[in-house]
Amino acid sequence: MQNLLTELNAIVGSAHVLTEGDLSAWTQDWRKRSHGKALAVVRPASTHEVAQVVKACANYLMQHPDSGLSIVPQGGNTGLVVGSTPDETGQQIVLSLQRMNAVRNIDAANLTMTVEAGCILQTVQESAESKGFLFPLSLAAEGSCTIGGNLGTNAGGTQVLRFGNARDLCLGLEVVTPQGGVWQGLSGLRKDNTGYDLKNLYIGAEGTLGIITAATLKLYPQPKAQLTAWAAVPSMEAAVQLLGLAHQHLGASLTGFEMMGQFALRLVASHFETLRVPLYQDTPFCVLLESADAESEPHARSQLESLLEAALEDGCVTDAVVAENLTQAQSLWQIRESIPLAQALEGLNIKHDISVPVSAFAAFVSSTDSLLAQAIPGVRLVNFGHLGDGNLHYNVQAPVGMDAAIFLQEQEARVNQIVFDAVLAHGGSISAEHGVGSLKVDHLTHYKSPVALQTMRAIKQALDPHKLMNPGRVVRLSA
Repeated sequence: MQNLLTELNAIVGSAHVLTEGDLSAWTQDWRKRSHGKALAVVRPASTHEVAQVVKACANYLMQHPDSGLSIVPQGGNTGLVVGSTPDETGQQIVLSLQRMNAVRNIDAANLTMTVEAGCILQTVQESAESKGFLFPLSLAAEGSCTIGGNLGTNAGGTQVLRFGNARDLCLGLEVVTPQGGVWQGLSGLRKDNTGYDLKNLYIGAEGTLGIITAATLKLYPQPKAQLTAWAAVPSMEAAVQLLGLAHQHLGASLTGFEMMGQFALRLVASHFETLRVPLYQDTPFCVLLESADAESEPHARSQLESLLEAALEDGCVTDAVVAENLTQAQSLWQIRESIPLAQALEGLNIKHDISVPVSAFAAFVSSTDSLLAQAIPGVRLVNFGHLGDGNLHYNVQAPVGMDAAIFLQEQEARVNQIVFDAVLAHGGSISAEHGVGSLKVDHLTHYKSPVALQTMRAIKQALDPHKLMNPGRVVRLSA
C-alpha cells in the first residue's frame, strides 16, 4: 500500500500522514477497551482534502478489492461504543477531522451557525455565546468531543428534554460520500420538501455512509435566567411523579431533569472529596433539574419554588436545595458529570446506555435490579441519567472484593442479556445516545426489527457497496 500512502502524502502533506510512533491517541478508544492498529492516521485540513483522500482510497480499493482497506472517520475519539478506532488488521485509515475546526459563519437573523466537523463542542457553545446566542447541546465530554462525532452518533446530553438530540439541532450538512463526491447540503432552511431527507440519513450513521465535514446548527436566544435545583426523592416512582409536576409548573422552561441513584452519588463523594454531594445519604435517588426562563430571574425562582412546594406537599420530594448563584449551580452539575469518572476510578464496569418510555422507567429499574441481584449476589448498580427523556445509564459494577477484569470477562455477556432482554420487554432501545459502534452491532440482530435491519443493510449496500466506510459498525453487510 506504499503507493497509496505516497498519494495521501501528496494530498494532505507528509506531516499529516502518521504511520510511526505512538498513535494510541487515535487507535485506542476512550475507555481503553480496544487497542487497534492503523495503516495510517490521515489529518486533512479541508473538505477538498477529505474528498481527495476518500477518492484515492476508493480507487485503490477498486484496484485491490482483497486489500481489506477501509476508512474510519474520527472526531474527538471520545465515543463509548468503539465506533471510531481501527481494528487490529493494520489495513484501516483513521481519517481524523480535528484540523477542520473553524466556525465558518454565524447568521444572527437566521439563528444559525455553520461549523466544521472537527470543531470542539465547547468551542461551538462559546462562539454562540459570544454573539449572544445559545447552542444547547451539552454533555460531559464537551471539552474534547467534536461536532462531527456528536452528529455521527446523534449525541444527546443533558438538555434533550427541551431542545432534542443533535439531530434536532442540525439544519444542514456537508458530506463526503464513499466515492469522494461532496454533498453541499449546508442550507439553513427549516422547510425544504424536495425529496429524501439526506441530512437525517447521515446523522447517527457513525461514518458508515459518508463523512460529515461541516454542519449548519440551530441557535437560540440566551435565557434571561437559569436556575438549578437538587431534590431528594423517596423512589423511582416519585422521580417520575416529580417530572410530571415539573412539566406542569415549568412548561417549556424545563431544560434538564437528571436522576442519580444513591450508590452513584456515593462513588462521587468517595472519589472526589472536594465535591460536597447534598442530601444523598438518606434517600435512594436524587434529581437535578434546571429551568431556563425567558422572562426574568424572579419569575424563574417563583416558578421553581412553586414546583418544589407542590412536590414536597405531594410527597414525591423529601428535601431540596436551590442553587443561589452560578457557582453553586456549576457545583451541582459537576457532581452529576463526575459520576462516570468516579465509576472508572472504582474499577472496570459494564456500561449500558438504554432508553425506555418514561412511564416504564420505575418498572424497568425495579425488575432489572432484582434480576441482576439474583444472578450475581452483591452486584453494585450505578443508575443515573436523563430521566426527562427516558435515557438511563444503567451501569453494573463488580461486587466488592471481586476482580473487576475477571468480572467483565465472566459476566459481561450474561449481564448484557439480562439488561437488553428487560429493555426489550419494556419497549425500549439498547442504545439511546452513545450509538452502536462495534460493541452493539451484533446485538441488533436480537433486539431490532428484522425489517429495519434489512432496510439499513440495503441503504449501506447502495451507498457504500465496497465497504470502504467504517465497516463492522452500526450494521453488518453479508460477507
